[in-house]
Amino acid sequence: MSELDKLLAGEPFDFAAPEMVAMRKNAERLLRQIAQSDSSGHDPLWRELFGTLGEGSWVRAPLFCEYGKSIRIGAHSFLNAGVTFLDGTAITIGNNVLVGPNVQFYGASHPIDHIARRDWVARWKPITVEDDAWIGGNAVICQGVTIGARAIVGAGAVVLRDVPPDTIVGGNPARIIRHIDTEKE
Repeated sequence: MSELDKLLAGEPFDFAAPEMVAMRKNAERLLRQIAQSDSSGHDPLWRELFGTLGEGSWVRAPLFCEYGKSIRIGAHSFLNAGVTFLDGTAITIGNNVLVGPNVQFYGASHPIDHIARRDWVARWKPITVEDDAWIGGNAVICQGVTIGARAIVGAGAVVLRDVPPDTIVGGNPARIIRHIDTEKE
């Protein structure tokens, strides 16, 4: 099993393995190319960077990620400028998802124990954003969270727990503001 396969399966992986070092360097190279080029030429670079970029999706630079290949973006989704992915885990963005500017996806966390943190121990849990969700600008989506289908995350929210489908959440920590009645909308 490759180190990337381990990462995607949520298993411990060796971030210093040659495969992972090469993947990080490739992501850095691609992000530099994107930053230094006209947006009309970005699509092939995004496709090389991400594990998947669905048909009709649009990503605006700048963007930050560590690996890129662990990020999967569905069809007809939009990621605005300034998105950050700490992607030492699988991060999945569904179809028809809107992601506002400067949204941060934090797949990593560290132990509470300060001695363990000295060894840079990290714990990774995947993040999933289901179809038709909308994440407002400057929101922070923390490790292990699933944003349910059609949910709306308010600007600046810090999401620590799963967001049920058809709900609007906001605040720090994010809480349900109301349920969306899809029959009336």
